[in-house]
Amino acid sequence: MTQKNKLIYQEFGNNQNALERPGIQEQLSPQDQNPRIQASRKGRKGRTVTIITGLVEQHETLEILLKQLKNHCGTGGTLKNNDANSEIEIQGDHSQKILLILLKLGYKAKVSGG
Repeated sequence: MTQKNKLIYQEFGNNQNALERPGIQEQLSPQDQNPRIQASRKGRKGRTVTIITGLVEQHETLEILLKQLKNHCGTGGTLKNNDANSEIEIQGDHSQKILLILLKLGYKAKVSGG
């Protein structure tokens, strides 16, 4: 019993299984994602920020979403990109505004905490 498509060793060349490697994420539709929105002061010297976690998107898509949220809220923000998960931070407590925006875009967003 042999398998034709079984790859034993490959150093360079065609990356057919690129999505199976760690660090490369598959793009999910907004309906399949459950982002969480949370206001936090922890570690920020008393300043409140709104944190959005649970988004599985490409980096470019997250930057576009960040720009939309910053423009709608009229404030600054940043994208914190760790290995497995990304966070969007918006300055100030804009939980309800961001919830409405994400729901309009088709995400199943929820406000967590408080």
